[in-house]
This record gives sequence, C-alpha cells and structure tokens, in this order.
Amino acid sequence: MAEHGSDEPSSRTGSPDGEGRVSADRPLLHQRLAVRELIDTELSYLHMLRLCASDIRSRLQQLPQGDLDVLFSNIDDVIQVNSRFLHDLQETASREEEQVQLIGNLFLEFQEELERVYKVYCASYDQALLLVETYRKEPELQREVQSIIEAVVPQAGPSGLSFLLVIPLQRITKYPLLLQKILENTAPDASAYPVLQRAVSALQDVNTNINEYKRRKEVGKDLGNLGAISLGTWAWAYCSPLSQRGYSQLLQMSLSSQTEDKEFDDLEERFHWVSLCVTEMKNNVAVYRDNLEAFLRFRPQEYDLDIPGGPVVQYCSLMRDLQLQAFPQFKQRLEGLVWQPLCSLAKALAGPQNLIKKRLDKLLDFERVEEKLLEVGSVTYEEQEARHTFQALNSLLVAELPQLNQLAVRWLGQILCTFVGLQRDLAQQALQMAEGSLAQLPHYHLSEPAFRKLVEDTLGQTGHQLRSFQENFEKVLPPPTTQPLLPGAERQVQALLSRYGPEKLYQVTSNVSGAGTLDLTLLRGQIVALLQNKDTKGNSSRWLVDTGGHRGYVPAGKLELYRVIPSQEEVKGQEWPHKDSRHLTPEPTPAPVPSVPAVTQAVAVYPFVARSSHEVSLQAGQLVTVLEAQDKKGNPEWSLVEVNEQRGYVPSSFLARAPGPAPWGWSLPS
Repeated sequence: MAEHGSDEPSSRTGSPDGEGRVSADRPLLHQRLAVRELIDTELSYLHMLRLCASDIRSRLQQLPQGDLDVLFSNIDDVIQVNSRFLHDLQETASREEEQVQLIGNLFLEFQEELERVYKVYCASYDQALLLVETYRKEPELQREVQSIIEAVVPQAGPSGLSFLLVIPLQRITKYPLLLQKILENTAPDASAYPVLQRAVSALQDVNTNINEYKRRKEVGKDLGNLGAISLGTWAWAYCSPLSQRGYSQLLQMSLSSQTEDKEFDDLEERFHWVSLCVTEMKNNVAVYRDNLEAFLRFRPQEYDLDIPGGPVVQYCSLMRDLQLQAFPQFKQRLEGLVWQPLCSLAKALAGPQNLIKKRLDKLLDFERVEEKLLEVGSVTYEEQEARHTFQALNSLLVAELPQLNQLAVRWLGQILCTFVGLQRDLAQQALQMAEGSLAQLPHYHLSEPAFRKLVEDTLGQTGHQLRSFQENFEKVLPPPTTQPLLPGAERQVQALLSRYGPEKLYQVTSNVSGAGTLDLTLLRGQIVALLQNKDTKGNSSRWLVDTGGHRGYVPAGKLELYRVIPSQEEVKGQEWPHKDSRHLTPEPTPAPVPSVPAVTQAVAVYPFVARSSHEVSLQAGQLVTVLEAQDKKGNPEWSLVEVNEQRGYVPSSFLARAPGPAPWGWSLPS
C-alpha cells in the first residue's frame, strides 16, 4: 500500500511537459464529452418523440380527433426536421478534427427549419395544457390516459401527458446551452470558435423569435374575437373608451400620429385598397345579378308577335332553349363560383380590419407610455403591459398583412377569372345551341364582309322606316288620356292628393323597370306625386317621385299629369285643403293618412370613403340611420350615422332625407 501510495504522486506530477499536455487535453476532453452529450440526448429525444407520435397517439383513440390535433400539434413536422438533423449530426463523427465546426454549421443550416416547426408547437402548448387539465377533472378518463402513458413511458410518472408535451419546449431551449458548453471548451483561436459563436447566437434568436411568435398569437387570439362580433357592436365598444379621452384628441392624433411606421402604413394602405376593390366588385356583381334576374323575367318568345314563319320562329325556339337550360345553369354557377366566394372574401377581411382599428386605439396608450418613459424613466406594470400589447399587435399585423394582402389579391383575381370564364362558357353554349337555327337562315353562308354590309343595309332601311313611322305617329297622336287606376289604388291616390295636391299628381303611362339603385319599378296606370323634376346631377329626364310609400327616380317621359274629375257634390260647396275638391272613388270619405314618424332615416346621395376610424364609408343610394345631426362640437356639417352596423361621421351634405321606408333597390344586397 505504501509503495502504491509513493508511486501515485510521481504519476500525477511527472515532468513539466506531461503536466502541460494533461492541462491542454482537458478542454478537448470536455469538448468531446459535450459533443457526445449533444448527440446522445438528441437520439434519446427523437426516440421519445416517435413514441408520442406512434404508440401513445394511436392508443388514445378514445379522445376526439380535434383533441389529438391540439395535444400533438405538428409533432410529425418536428420529428421530420429532427430526424434529418440527427442524421447529419451523426455524420460529423466521421470527421473528428472538423466535427465541432461542422456542428456549428449544421445548427446554422437548420436554424430556419427549427424555428418554423417549433414556433407552431410552442404556440399551441398552452392550449394543450388546458385540455390536460380538463381530463384531470374526469377521473375515469384520466386513469385511462395515465395507464397508457405509464405503459409506454414509465419514466413519465404521475405527470403523464404533461411530461411528454413539454419535452419539445425543453429541447429547443437546451440547444443554446449545449452549444455554449462546446464553445466554452473550444480555443478562441480555433477556426471553429467563430462558427460556434454564430450558432449560439442563432439558436438564442430562434428561442426569442418563438417567444415573440407565441406572444403575437396570444394577442391575436384575445383580439381575434372582434372578428366574430358585428361591426356595429364592435364600433360602439371601440368608440366608448375613446370618447372619454376626447373626440378632439382622437381626431388630432389619428390625423398626425407621433409614431411613424412606414412599413405598417404601406401595408395598411394596400390592405385598404384591396378591401375597397372587394367591396366595389361585390356591389357590381350584386347589380349584375339584379339585371340578370330582370333579363330572365323578360320572355318575348312567349308572346304572339303576329309574324308568321321565318327567323322569328327560330328565334323563339332558341330563346326558349336558352331560358330553360343555358341561363339557369349560368345563374347557378354565378351564385356558387363568384357571388358566394366574393361574400366569403369580404367577410374574411372584416377581422383584420378590426385589428387595424384596435391598433390605433392601442397606439394612443403606447405613445403616452413612451412619453412617460422618456420623462420619468419608469412606468407601471399595467403601462408596460399596454406597451408590450401594442408592440405584439403591431408585429402581428406587420407579419401577417403581407400574406393576407397577397392571398386576398390572388383570391380576387381567381374570382375575376372565374367570372370571365362563366361569360365565355355561356357564349359558347349559346352559339352551340344556335348552330342548328343559324344554318337555316338565308345569310348563313355569307362571308363576313358581305354579312356586315347586309346588316348595315338592313339597319339603315329599318331605321328609316322607324323614323317615318314616328313622324306619322306624332302627327296623328291623340291627346293623352287618363289611364284607369289600378285595383285597390284609390286609398293611395287619396293620400297623395291630400298631401301634395292635384297639381303634383302624375300617372305612369307604361311599365317602368328600375335599372339603377335609386330607380323605382312601377306599373302602367300607377299614380305618383312629383317631388323634384330633376335628379341630383341636374338631369331633367329623371324625376324624383313619391308613390305613397317609396321614393325614387322614374323617366320623365313615362309620366303624364293626372287629371282629376271633380264631382257634382264637391263643386257645390266642398273644398279640399289645397285646391278644389276632386272625385276619385265612390267612397264617401278618404282613408286617413298615417302620420310620418320623426325623420331618422337618410339616403347617401354621393359615395364617401372613410379616411379614419371615426368615419364610415357610404355608397351612393345607401340607406343610413342618422343618430346625431351634428358632431361633438355642435358642427352641423358632420352627422353621426349608423350603416351596416357601423357608427361614424359622414358629411351632412352627402345625405338626403328619406321619411318613408326604403324603396325597392335602395339598399345594397348583403
């Protein structure tokens, strides 16, 4: 024992060269141990992931599929990335001298992929824990889950699912520590040292970005419920806290914000234009659908044109086939492939629009906290939370708006292409159906130039005949006669007469089909009251009339003054309030006219585009509810209105009063 003890010091001390060699080999030994720890733990970690994805997930079939998707999230993507990472990591062992540098380069190479898959898993981790907590409240289900976990992974213990779910989070946070241990045992002058430094920094950035992504998702989840709330309800809740700070302060800060964010401003402007394009196209398609409905109701082939044989019979046959086959199919495809996707796109843009408005609200708090931070140097916990909320919300919008804008533009482009394709298919189908009829026409075999000349000559000759007929007709045109009243219209005429007087009453000479938003659809013989003999643009060919319930424009050429014939009894003594008494119906007394309630409805005469969050956009002809005929300062030039469940200010000069209910076609389709 003594001899062995006497030999031990000599073996430890030895020569000075031996001591230096042992001291130099110690960091290298620790470095190799750190590398071995990285590879071994990666192998064990990947084995645990595969157990979760295969054995455990397959045995938890008593849980709903939705729960399994939340619990295991994108674990398959994590396994795929880490499998390739482990394979390349093990390959570095064959080049021992360059292994450390290769490991650093490997982490730099997998940086983006690791961040991509782990940020998704980490973002859903909290929701998975909530599910685990709900299982613990059901003892029988908890026992089944726990028995499965213990059978596959005994080391999980009583933690069960929680032990397994947290493993990926622990692994991604441990990568920088493992690299740091390798870096600490690498000589600063070694070629691998700067590579390891960059790798450590890169993995730290990965964890920082994951935390930021998780925070943005939490903020987006908290604020995302705004998309499910109606815009009117949201606007009311949104404007209430701002009104307490003062309308003037909101106006000033929204017009000239202290915080400038060029990137966000550009994204918001593009999003605004995309939303405007979607709205405009939706309105245009709505008008197109209305016109298509009117066209389908017009069926000239069902009338006896008193023209025997010839092209008229072929035309009627063709139109009958188109009405029964081509047009109904086109209408159905238009509804499913254009209108419904367009409505879905407009609805999808409502949520991001709410978040953009919410950001403006948070911007006010952020700027106030920033000013306090500069002046005082410290803020409260609540103020710091408000500051972080704005930053997270701003980061979320800056990160998501580019993809949203791109997707919306692509979606809108697909809808436009589909709309054009439907038109082309309809034209091709009509030509195919007309091919048999066209072959029977006398000009079928004519060349294109000859056919054009034939059409021009025919149109010229027909036009000359039409003008001659018109001239002759005007010469022998009998004086206008009063058309008989429509059945049941006496009460309505009595009401119009008592309200406007006989000099304002006109009768419709022929059926009127409203084509525009403000145009009325009237029947021949209907009585209306003239309100204005021109429209808002000064066009005297369109008159504003009142039917007794609806108001709108009709062509002036289809109206003639209604001649009321006085009765003998009224001539003897009775008089109407405005002028002499008139006899319309055999009824002894006219029906009382219901009083019009206080005017709270108005019609947008001109379109208006909101420029800030306290204003609302209008479409020409849109029906709105006037809440206040002035702003907060009593300025009558601005009115507070509610339209489409949104509240905001619009110029008062853009509105026209609408005391009656909205007429046909005044409100835009939803």
